[in-house]
Amino acid sequence: MADETLQPSSADELADIVAQAADAGAALKVQGRGTKDGWGRPVDAPLAVSTAGLAGISLYEPEELVLSAAAGTPISAIRQSLEQHNQFLPFEPPDLGPLWGAEPDSGTLGGVIAANLSGSRRLQAGAARDHLLGFEAVNGRGELFKSGGRVVKNVTGFDLSKLMAGSFGTLGVMTSITIKVLPNPEKTRTVLIYGLNETTGVEALSRALQSPLEVNGAAYLPAPAAARSTVDYVSGSGKSVTAIRLQGPGPSVETRCDEMRALMGEFGEVEELHFHNSKTLWEEIGNVGGLLGEDDSILWRLSVAPTDGPAVAQDIANGCGGEAYFDWGGGLIWLSLPADGGCHDGDVRGAVAAKGGHATLMRAPENVRREVFVFEPQAAAVAGIQANLKTSFDPKLILNPGRMYPETGGGG
Repeated sequence: MADETLQPSSADELADIVAQAADAGAALKVQGRGTKDGWGRPVDAPLAVSTAGLAGISLYEPEELVLSAAAGTPISAIRQSLEQHNQFLPFEPPDLGPLWGAEPDSGTLGGVIAANLSGSRRLQAGAARDHLLGFEAVNGRGELFKSGGRVVKNVTGFDLSKLMAGSFGTLGVMTSITIKVLPNPEKTRTVLIYGLNETTGVEALSRALQSPLEVNGAAYLPAPAAARSTVDYVSGSGKSVTAIRLQGPGPSVETRCDEMRALMGEFGEVEELHFHNSKTLWEEIGNVGGLLGEDDSILWRLSVAPTDGPAVAQDIANGCGGEAYFDWGGGLIWLSLPADGGCHDGDVRGAVAAKGGHATLMRAPENVRREVFVFEPQAAAVAGIQANLKTSFDPKLILNPGRMYPETGGGG
């Protein structure tokens, strides 16, 4: 925990703060509004620096599908501006802050990009980093730097945007971010199949994704998770729910939805959600918390080949209990384990590693996050590359030291 939080109001002021910390060899905890403090290893630093004072949309050209904003701009403000022009963030960032006790919809654009947060549309649209056109930031020397621009092909040399997205403030403190946006789909429909087991549910999702029907959301909710949904067609079924989303022009969606219902009819009872219920369901799936029981449970995010998902989840359940649901066609598993049973690091990572996947500990008490790897342990060669990158951007290791992996220097 930091003893004091500094909130600069300009990029130059932020650069001065970082430069002074570097000169003193003092670690800095980097954050936006602190909504993701419970994700990652605890950062031991005397000072925190917040980008919340760097807020506001500096450029929005709806006809060019591009938006630039300060890193501390609330993601809710970004969405509100986009909605006025019938546009949206195509990578569909989930609101995960409530998992760690933050108020809903209180995160920042910088936090979304720093964590590379992407929702259910990732299987079609790509991750947050794929929509990051450029940024400005302060490195660990207190120097301002930038990369990219306002158009997709404006990057020359090494694309630093791919490094910054998902770096959790360990390489630099972003001050301004430029992203690509898209027009809202004209129509949304979600086809539901009731009562499938995990294996058959994922098989149905694979069949849907392999079809030419342009699926951009594919999830499986076991009965306990489905029962917690606020959508009556989901919770009221009393059964597991396999969900498949279709979006686009109205006539196209209607035709594709009819074809999808026919394709999925061989698996079981089929229902259909329209726009508002679809929107609610996919927000619940992306935001996680409401579908997985207790607020103090240990939470993992697992990434495996979709066809391996059911076996991995069952293997962990046999030894650890808990419950799970599947997104991204079965390739993303959200796993909740009882808080009184420990985080089961060895069981979880062992089951995932056996299938060539990786695991991230998303929520656990601070003492647990100090003791185990939060992010997937790296091979020696990869760890060496990451260490070299870290020292290139942050020679004294003062920016969020130890947030992702244990390291020395900078008070970490």
